[in-house]
Amino acid sequence: MQQSDAKTDWDERISVRSDESRELEFPDLDPPEEVTAVGGVGQVTIDWSPVPGAVGYVILRGEDDASLAPVDHHSGDILSVPSPPYVDTTCTPGTGYRYAVASVPEVTVHGRPGASVGAVPLVGDGDPPVVRLSVDSVAEGTELAKPWVSMIGSERLSQLLCKDRSGGREIGVELEQALRRMHDEIGVRTVRAHAIFHDDTRVYTEADGEPAYDFAVVDAMYDKLLGIGLRPVVELGFMPRDLASDPSKTVFEYGAIISPPKSWERWGALVERLVSHLVERYGLDEVLGWDFEVWNEANLEVFWSGTKAEWMQLYDVTAAAVKSVDARLAVGGPSSAAAGWVDDLLAHAASVGSPVDFVTTHTYGSPPLDVQASLDRHGFGDARIMWTEWGVTPTHFNPINDSVFSAVFLLRGMKSAAGRVDALAYWVASDHFEELGRPPRFLHGGFGLQTVGGLPKPRFHAMSLLSRLGPVELPVSWDGDGGGSLIEAWASRDRDRVSVLLWNLTLDQSKAAGSADLTRTIKLSLPGVDPTWKATATWLAPGLGSGDVVAEAAELGVGDWPTDDQWVDLAERSKLKTTAVPSEAGEVTITLQMPSAVLLEWRPPTT
Repeated sequence: MQQSDAKTDWDERISVRSDESRELEFPDLDPPEEVTAVGGVGQVTIDWSPVPGAVGYVILRGEDDASLAPVDHHSGDILSVPSPPYVDTTCTPGTGYRYAVASVPEVTVHGRPGASVGAVPLVGDGDPPVVRLSVDSVAEGTELAKPWVSMIGSERLSQLLCKDRSGGREIGVELEQALRRMHDEIGVRTVRAHAIFHDDTRVYTEADGEPAYDFAVVDAMYDKLLGIGLRPVVELGFMPRDLASDPSKTVFEYGAIISPPKSWERWGALVERLVSHLVERYGLDEVLGWDFEVWNEANLEVFWSGTKAEWMQLYDVTAAAVKSVDARLAVGGPSSAAAGWVDDLLAHAASVGSPVDFVTTHTYGSPPLDVQASLDRHGFGDARIMWTEWGVTPTHFNPINDSVFSAVFLLRGMKSAAGRVDALAYWVASDHFEELGRPPRFLHGGFGLQTVGGLPKPRFHAMSLLSRLGPVELPVSWDGDGGGSLIEAWASRDRDRVSVLLWNLTLDQSKAAGSADLTRTIKLSLPGVDPTWKATATWLAPGLGSGDVVAEAAELGVGDWPTDDQWVDLAERSKLKTTAVPSEAGEVTITLQMPSAVLLEWRPPTT
């Protein structure tokens, strides 16, 4: 399939879900109680009481009860959110609205909304509203959860061996460097990638009708990954050509086959042979720390040409093959798009006795839903929860991927997930990524946290700021217009440092370029902090000097690809900068535009 054909096929089928018919029934959840809607300048904050059994909530809005409809924050994916509060910035200031909230037991279903409440988003007077924030710097605190360190996404790992060039840069070398940077600077521990069974790995062929196995390419890939200090999440797919029931069914420019196998017995044997080989090569103790994930997004037609029943059979055969090597090896799924098929897999596994050691699913443009409710519902409450793909948009070549908005979105999602998921894997580490073709230019809206050339995009800087948080999370209290909804904070403490990561963000992607109405003045206090400690600020914001590589490239007049001199200039300009800020007895006043973030750190004065 040629690149243009692959993109056309993708665009036509990416939103088409596979079979959503099901026999299982979802609970009829009551709507949330204690719903409130409070109007502020340019926004309305909706809050409510959580409902047991809900994986998320849908917010509805209308000018009257008859016109209530789900609020669309223009993410291109699901509209459900995992928890309160929700800040609506798609509204028109000065207009009165009614808001209601419905509980979501599963992503394709939502319950009845409760009684509506009214609110009016306010028209600004030119002065940013004030939000007051207090951090208890002397509290005992709790362990700060770090869902970003567990996993990162990557282009298929065979690209680690690729000697071709993009933008004059060798693909394999730079992909390895990008993954190394995720490990060394951010602390990431595992990598999840597609296509371990794609024909470019040469794992499976048939000669005279008999299977033949060759793991040399897999060994070379995994040797490189382990050499970096990373472990693989082994996504078991796509289908080898010689094993496919219909090899004409493909996805992506590189022609990954999405067909069910022509022989379930041979598919199971392939999985068993791969896992046995990995144990023999790397040792059982090592591989017991790996996760084996079944397929990728079979609930979309673009990724699975079979039926849902056939995919459930694929899961059963795959899980049995993994466990046949050692029952302690971890297997899971459904690796689904848009949080789908989680209940379907769990209900099926419970009925037939298939193991589910962890649940994996994906979403874009919203924080991950709280699928623990689904696990509890089906008796898998102890299974781990891993979002093996997550990001600001599911759309390839989307400028939002290069923006500061996407970076602040990453901060909001990671904080939302902290303590309730085992991994939140941003998709992906590097712009050396070619599902729908190789990068056509330096800034092309690629999924990568790092550009071709290895320069940090704003989202990489967001990861870097997160990695600078301390081990102890501190409590935060709020007061003011948008505090705790539009404005959020993550506060922490080390032995000799207090750090507060602040940001201003709406999920509304129609305002990704910013909105003056959403600017806020933050008055931050740290009661109890040593008054002699000095404060510094590290900014991540649109414009020059604050980690915005798009602005820096425009300032230098970069064309499709930087010149040699521009590469050098961009490498320096793309760094985050830390400066001193006035602080009296732990009190700081700053202004945060939307979108932007700042890491404030207090340390003892140097002698």
